[in-house]
Amino acid sequence: MQKQMFLTVLMVCAILACAVSVCAQTAPSSSPSANLSAPPTSVSDRDVELLRQDLRSQRKEITAQYLPLTPDEATKFWPLFDQYRKEAIKPNDDRWALIKDYATNYNTITDEQAQDYIKRASAIDQQLAALRMKYIPLFEKVISPKKTAIWFQIDRRIDLAINLQLSAVIPMVNASQ
Repeated sequence: MQKQMFLTVLMVCAILACAVSVCAQTAPSSSPSANLSAPPTSVSDRDVELLRQDLRSQRKEITAQYLPLTPDEATKFWPLFDQYRKEAIKPNDDRWALIKDYATNYNTITDEQAQDYIKRASAIDQQLAALRMKYIPLFEKVISPKKTAIWFQIDRRIDLAINLQLSAVIPMVNASQ
């Protein structure tokens, strides 16, 4: 079951990687500086929104597939899950804005922009972690703590896989300039 979930999450992330790769250079080269100088290709906000809707749908499908719920639990869980995911939209909007800003400036980033990038990225990570922690006791009111732990693991693994894919396609800061 875990291997199947891993493969499902990887498929979701592959879709994300394909879409994000148009925002930043994708293929690392043997020369570190070569990977830093190519200009990113733009992607429309509409394309990103469609991708994000697809990812939200797939996240729900993955959760449904691996979280064993009784009919009574499902009636209570899914509205709360939807509420949680709606609250996650804002920090994920912020993350996308940060990625777009970085894709525009990564090759000519200033020290001030680098510091701002670090602060903004860390704040977004903290917001998402705080949101997940906020929902743990709410989920525990409608499903057991063990099932809440399964939800937590699924949700966190999906986020980790997405972040891994993002890190693979977003180039490093060019420190030589």
